Amino acid sequence: MRFSVNIPNFGDFADAHTVARTAVAAEQAGWDGLLLWDHVVHDKKVRRGKPFGDPWMLLTAAALATSRIKVGTLVAAVPRYRPEQLARQVATLDALSGGRVVFGAGLGGPVDDEYGDFGDTVDRIVHAERLDEGLDLLARYWSGGTVDHDGAHFRVQETQLLPATAQQPRPPVWIGGFWPARPPMRRAARWDGAAPLFADALHGVPPRPEQFADVVRYVNEHRESAEGPFDFVVGGLTPPGKAAALDVIGPLADAGATWWDERQLQTGGTIDSYEAVLRRIEAGPPVL
Repeated sequence: MRFSVNIPNFGDFADAHTVARTAVAAEQAGWDGLLLWDHVVHDKKVRRGKPFGDPWMLLTAAALATSRIKVGTLVAAVPRYRPEQLARQVATLDALSGGRVVFGAGLGGPVDDEYGDFGDTVDRIVHAERLDEGLDLLARYWSGGTVDHDGAHFRVQETQLLPATAQQPRPPVWIGGFWPARPPMRRAARWDGAAPLFADALHGVPPRPEQFADVVRYVNEHRESAEGPFDFVVGGLTPPGKAAALDVIGPLADAGATWWDERQLQTGGTIDSYEAVLRRIEAGPPVL
């Protein structure tokens, strides 16, 4: 199992210097990755008055300050982007980091705040179509090949985007979504990893091992091929002390998790606190 630290792109972490310091602390303490949210306003009522940072600029700061840890999104709201713009941003970050990017992708939300308030559709079927079509285009752009595409939402005329990503055939693509919804996990089975959230376990709350095992089983049933690496990402806030932390993550590793993503609780006011995250980072990953 590998271990990442999860932070939002608002509050203390809207500052690229703070994100860089967080990344350095994580690398020095032995963590394997720093994963960042991708939001424009998140929930406007809850986050009113909070500063937000662009996730790609923040990840650039993290990449420049480190040499080993993975850096990426969990998750990038692909339907909000033009695929060619997003492809350029990710390819540039992958080159800058020496091939350390992990690309977590999903629908994004909340839909009213992050889509509707900007004049975009709130239709989740349309968002899902954009996500699938966008992911296909991203993979083709990242290959460095010439893309010709006429789809439901995007059109491309014989265009090549260079350079290709440092990682080939592409950076790992992890798909997020709320279980027990099945479509996001069927989508994940077509890519490189599944990063489920759970309707009955808010951000920062670890799921039940048997619940996570259901996800692993379902995704594996829908993978066309078991060949090649595939990651199952699970997260939460571990309690202090290695033994107590292992009591939480051990059964999840047994259920099939390959990454543990350390997260602050969504409730309690520390989710965007640098001091709270730093304390957890400096305690080190709960290595199995």
